[in-house]
Formats: sequence, C-alpha cells, structure tokens
Amino acid sequence: MSEIEAVRSRRLDRVLNLIERIGNKLPEPFILFGILFLVVAVVSTAISAFGVTVTIPGAEKATPVRGAFTGEGLEFLFTKMAENFIGFPPLETVVTIMLAVGLAERTGMLTALIRSSFGSARGSVLPYAVGLVGVSASVMADSAMIIIPPLAALVFKAAGRHPVAGLLGGFAATGAGYSTSILVTSLDALFSGISNKVAETLPNPGTLVTPVSNYYFNIVSAVLLGLLAGFLIDRLIEPRLIRNGVPREAADGEQDADLKVDLEPAERRGLLWAGASFLVATALVLLLVFWPDSPLANDEGGFLPDSPLMDSVTTLIFLGFAVPAIAYGAKAGSITRAADVPRLMALALRDLTGFLVLAFMLGQFIALFNWTNLGSLVAVSGADLLQSMHLDGYPAILGFMLLASLLNLFIISGSSLWTLMAAVFVPMFALLGFEPGFAQAAFRVGDSATQIMTPLNPYMIIILGYLRRYEPSAGIGTLVARMVPFVVPFWLLWALVMTVFYFADIPLGPGMGIRIQP
Repeated sequence: MSEIEAVRSRRLDRVLNLIERIGNKLPEPFILFGILFLVVAVVSTAISAFGVTVTIPGAEKATPVRGAFTGEGLEFLFTKMAENFIGFPPLETVVTIMLAVGLAERTGMLTALIRSSFGSARGSVLPYAVGLVGVSASVMADSAMIIIPPLAALVFKAAGRHPVAGLLGGFAATGAGYSTSILVTSLDALFSGISNKVAETLPNPGTLVTPVSNYYFNIVSAVLLGLLAGFLIDRLIEPRLIRNGVPREAADGEQDADLKVDLEPAERRGLLWAGASFLVATALVLLLVFWPDSPLANDEGGFLPDSPLMDSVTTLIFLGFAVPAIAYGAKAGSITRAADVPRLMALALRDLTGFLVLAFMLGQFIALFNWTNLGSLVAVSGADLLQSMHLDGYPAILGFMLLASLLNLFIISGSSLWTLMAAVFVPMFALLGFEPGFAQAAFRVGDSATQIMTPLNPYMIIILGYLRRYEPSAGIGTLVARMVPFVVPFWLLWALVMTVFYFADIPLGPGMGIRIQP
C-alpha cells in the first residue's frame, strides 16, 4: 500500500469509527424501537389533534392522521398486540426459511457443498462472485437477505478469507441492489402492475409497462453494481476488518472448525443424494406448474404479475433446502432416524430466539406507524415539496431519485413505497413527456441503496445477530458504519447508469423508451 493510500485509509477509518461510536451509543434495538414506538405515538396524537389529513393521489377522500393516544388508538393498541407480533411481515419468512436453512447447515450439507464448490477456487474472485450473486438474489424475494450473507461468510472462510467480509458484503450487495437483477423477478411484475394501474388513468398513458420493461437497464445495473460490490469488499471492507482486528472465528465456537477442501466418502455420497433429490423435487414442482389448469396459475392461466406461484417463493425455498438436507443427512449419517429432523430444526430455531423477542417490538412499531398514516404523510409531503420546486427534465429525475432514497429510510417495502410515489410521480413525469416505465426505472435507483443503513430495516437486526457471533460487542453503529461505504458508491454508480440511459436515449427494455412518443 502506498503512503497516499495509507493516509486515505486512516482518514476513512476515522470517519467510519466516528459513525460506529455514535451509532453504538444508541440503545439496544429492543429499547430503541420501544422509544421510537413512543415517539410515533406522541407525534401522531399531536398531529391528529389538529385534524391533519393527507390526500393520496387516486384516493376518493383525504386520509386522516390517527393518534395513538386517542380512544380509537388505544383500542388498536390493546386489541392488536398479538396480531401485530404474529403479523410482523418478515417473521413468517424468516422463521420458515431458517427451519430449512438450519437443517441444511446442521446436517453438514451446506458446509460440504461450499467446500466442494469453492474450496479450491481462487480467493481473489470470491468478492466479485458474492457481489454479482447478491445483487441478483432478489429472485428469491426477501429470503435472499437471510440466505446470502451467512452463505457468503462460509464461502469466504472456506477460501481462507475473512468470513465477516463475506457476511457484510453479501448483505450489502443483496440489500443495496435489491431493486435490480439480471433475472426477471416477481418485483418486476409487481412494479409494472402498480405503474400500469396509475398510468391507465392518464389521457396519454404511454407504453404499457411489462415485467421486462426495465430489463436492459437492470442487466447493466446488476452487472456494474455486482462488480462494484466485489471491489468494495476486496479493497475496502476486508482490509479494514483486518486492520481493526475483527476475529475470524465465531465466539460461540460453532463455526471454529477449519473447513477442509477434501470431502469424506460419506459426504460425497450425501451430496450426490442431495443433488438427485433436488432435481426430483424440481421436476415435480415444474410438473405441477405446467399441468393443465395448474393450481399455481392465476385465473387467466398465467403466472405474471400475480399468481399462487409468485406467492410461493418462501415455500419453494424451504423445499429447496429441506429436501436435499434430509437426503444428505440420511446418506452421510447425520440423520439416523426420523426424529433427528425436528430435533435439528429446533436447534436452528434456537439461534432465532433473540430475533423473535425483537420481532415483538418491531411488529408493534411498524403496525402503529402504518396505522397512524404517518408514512403516507411523509411520502406525500416529500412529493409536494419536490413539485413545488418546479424542477424539469433531468433535475426533476435527480430530485425524484434522491427523494426515493430518503423515504426508503422510513418505508422499507419497495412495493409500498412505489405505490405511494407512483400515484404522484407517474402522472407528473407523464406531463413532462416521460414514459411510466422510465419513472419506474428511476425509482429503482433510490429504492434500495439506503435501506442497508437504516435501523428500520428488520433484516439488519438479523445480520447484527450473525455479526455478534464474531463480535459479541457489535452494535447497530458497528453495522451501519460498515454499510456506509456501500451506500454512496452504489447510489452514484446507479445514478450514473441512469444518466447514460437518459442522455443517450437508450431503451430501458423491450419496447420501453425514455419519452412518450406522440
């Protein structure tokens, strides 16, 4: 490392260490969200006392801001506590997926698979592989943010690299690049449906938005962002972890054993059986999908944008891990009787006890935030502010992307945020001559990059749990400080891609241009 690079590294370390120290002064996540819950309750009550309403474009009447400390609010708090906990959106996904992933881990299948696949691979390419896979992992929906990071940590450890770099890089690539992928995902179908619903009310709705309307833009974005993630992991994150002396071994001892490249004969047989069972399960699912009058098809006989198949991502991932894990365990000897399956699943859930406790408070906070309509008030107020600035052309697009990034700190769900913003900005940009599909592509830039640094992202808490296996003293500030180096470069590169498409007038996808044709 040159002297100039060393000086820059020390300066960056000082900035990130400051962010970490400030962030770690925040209370524990459970207490933090308890405080935020009270803040929302007080603020909503104060605002509702003045009769404040928010008019969401397309709605027939104004929506009032509701106060938590009112008769209606107290009824909600007292009667919905259990429902708010059980209905916490990530809970059903996290618990279900972790049952299967934990089974695959504790039978030894994941470790054996990683040793077989990556044990002899060049460690220098792993950061870029994790970046490219992570950015496109949204094909697994939210499950990607549970699966990719710990697998990336195992891959890095198998290659002799720092597992925490894999963990953090996997989460950053998956979360910050969630809105793009080299594959067409259910999010493309969901976004296009929202865009068309708003555009159909316009005098000139432009080109119909389809799940592939942003495909060219997505491919370029996914490849470049994946490579950028790999570069940041390799040149910034891992060196800083080494400089700061972050342990390579898990403090709980569960992952302390070195991963050997060579597999035992029983492990090889187990992987063969696991692969065969996965292929059989996949064939059965495909048979069900293409069966005449498939129960997984929608009423029109298709699968996009909505269908039981699109709603079955969690189930398919569960089967994709659980079926091969059972086959592997039965052949490799880690499962000797049927009772071993629920026993290993129970051990996997043991690691989730902290998350389940936190999910209780997270569920209460998010439910109250949504019930009070404060989220809608923030989104519509931001849109009104942008419109009042009378921006036109590219400055309007840039302001829109910045606003989406800001709102993304508070409204993590991309579909929820696009529903709110599309109602305002699709008509606004159409009046300026821009296609609804272009507004949708611009939204993608701001939709994901900042969500990996906000404590309101419930998956950050899961990653914090994994991080504490190596650093028991790590706090939210530790995680935020290590995500910041991804946020700004991701946003700038993604905005640059949008700028090139805009000024070069490059189609965003099949049949989708930048401007509405007269």
